[in-house]
Amino acid sequence: MHWHSHFIDLSPVFEPFRPLAGDIETLSDWPTCQDLENLMQHVRQEVSTYSGAPVRFVSQENTANDAFEQQYEPRIYLTGEVATRPESWHDFFNALVWMTFPHAKAALNRIHYHALIHATHRNIEKRGPLRDASTLFDESGVIVLSSQKTLIELLQQHAWKKVFWEYRKTVLSSMRFMVFGHALHEKALNPYVGMTGKGIFFQVEEAFFREALVAQLQVVDRWLTDFLLQKLASNADLSPIPVLGYPGWSDENAAADYYDNAQYFRPLVRTN
Repeated sequence: MHWHSHFIDLSPVFEPFRPLAGDIETLSDWPTCQDLENLMQHVRQEVSTYSGAPVRFVSQENTANDAFEQQYEPRIYLTGEVATRPESWHDFFNALVWMTFPHAKAALNRIHYHALIHATHRNIEKRGPLRDASTLFDESGVIVLSSQKTLIELLQQHAWKKVFWEYRKTVLSSMRFMVFGHALHEKALNPYVGMTGKGIFFQVEEAFFREALVAQLQVVDRWLTDFLLQKLASNADLSPIPVLGYPGWSDENAAADYYDNAQYFRPLVRTN
C-alpha cells in the first residue's frame, strides 16, 4: 500500500494513534527518520529505554555487523537507536507504538536484551519462551479493557458469538480493544477474516472509558509494562483475540452468522 497520511480513518484498529493524527496528516510522503523524530517531539512523555537512552529512529544500514552491541535489540537498549527501514509500514507502525506505549516498548526491549545477555554468557542458541512471548505480543498484541468481568471470562472461554453478538450492546459500552502489535496494524491496512491478535486483559472501572484517550493510553502503558515485566512468561499468558469480531470493526460482523465461521472464531480446545 502506498503512503496514506489519513490511514487512521481507515479502521478503529488505529485508534491508539489518534492523538498523533494531526501531525501525521501533514506528511505528504513516506516519513523519513527525521520526520519521525519531529513527530516524537509532540509526544507528552519521555520515550527512552531502560538504560536511560533517548529513543531515536535511524536508517537501517545494509552492511552486515555481527557485533552484539549492533544487534537490533541490544542496539536499542544501549544507544536508543531503533533501526528503521524507509517506506515500510511495518517499521513506521513500530515507531508509532514506541510513541504511544513508550514504557511497554521499553519493557519488551529490556526483556530481549537481558535474555540475549544470558544466552550469550551461557552459549544458548535457542530462544526461550519469554522471548517468544515478548516477540509475539510486540507483533500482534491486543490490550483488552473491560469493566465487566463476565466479558473477559467469555473471551477467555472463546465464547465468541456470545460475547460479540449476544452481549453486543454491553461490549460497546463496557469493553475496548487497544491494538499494540505493529504487525497487526500493518495487516489492518488490508484487513481480512482471520486477523487474530494475542490479548492481555485488564479489568477497569466504568469511569475509565470516560477519560480522554491520551489519559487512557498513559495508564494502560503503565499497566502493560508491569504485566510484561512481572507476569509474562510464555505464550500461554496470551489469549487469542479475533479482532474483527469486535462490533463495528468489520462491516460483515453486523450479521449474526458472521460469528459462525469456526475457522476464524475457533472454539476452545481443552486438554486433560
